[in-house]
Amino acid sequence: MPTLFISDLHLDPSRPAVTRAFLDLLKGEATKADALYILGDFFEAWVGDDDDNPLIAEVSSALKALSDSGTACYIMHGNRDFLIGEAFCLQSGCTLLADPFVAELYGKPVLLMHGDSLCTGDEGYMAFRAQARSPEWQQQILALPLDDRRALAKQLRESSMEANSNKAEDIMDVTPAEVINEMEQAGVDLLIHGHTHRPAIHDLDNPASSKRIVLGDWHDTGWLLRYLEDGEYSLEEFAIAP
Repeated sequence: MPTLFISDLHLDPSRPAVTRAFLDLLKGEATKADALYILGDFFEAWVGDDDDNPLIAEVSSALKALSDSGTACYIMHGNRDFLIGEAFCLQSGCTLLADPFVAELYGKPVLLMHGDSLCTGDEGYMAFRAQARSPEWQQQILALPLDDRRALAKQLRESSMEANSNKAEDIMDVTPAEVINEMEQAGVDLLIHGHTHRPAIHDLDNPASSKRIVLGDWHDTGWLLRYLEDGEYSLEEFAIAP
């Protein structure tokens, strides 16, 4: 049975087709998988585990059913949903992973990341990332009333979209030297990440014969990485019905 990897679904009530596609995956192929890894930006925004949005309850329930059926479920913070906490994980049956995280896939160490920390050329974002990952900053945000947090999340998304529209494309992609640095520190020859919305399998020279697999975002199509027990893998795009 394979291990499945996805990222950047950006689940949101305004995008019901993506939610349906994800729920179909949970009820279909994922039931025949050893594990499902969600590598960040699972939700378009996350304002706290106390959010009473019906979408969250629906997704959480479906993940719990998958986990209870025997498929291990793992989730990693992204730049949109870094406030996901242990309460959601308990409800959904997911294990929250650190970023970066070295997973043992059928005896092979593989480095998993969301990918935003690799974009070191975007100095403005990296400064915000450092602030947003601060426990003190997170505690201050989570202490706000739920409606205030929702308003703040909306403001941050709008500011991010405006800022990104004025950035060069290469700034918002990974820094090659940082990729090499992370892989060498982890002692791996395979890195899997999302974030950049530029799905591809990259051959790298350093470490020797290494590869970087970039997962795609879900919009009109979705992206899924299947990793098999024999070490073979495939990055596949599929249509999402409107």
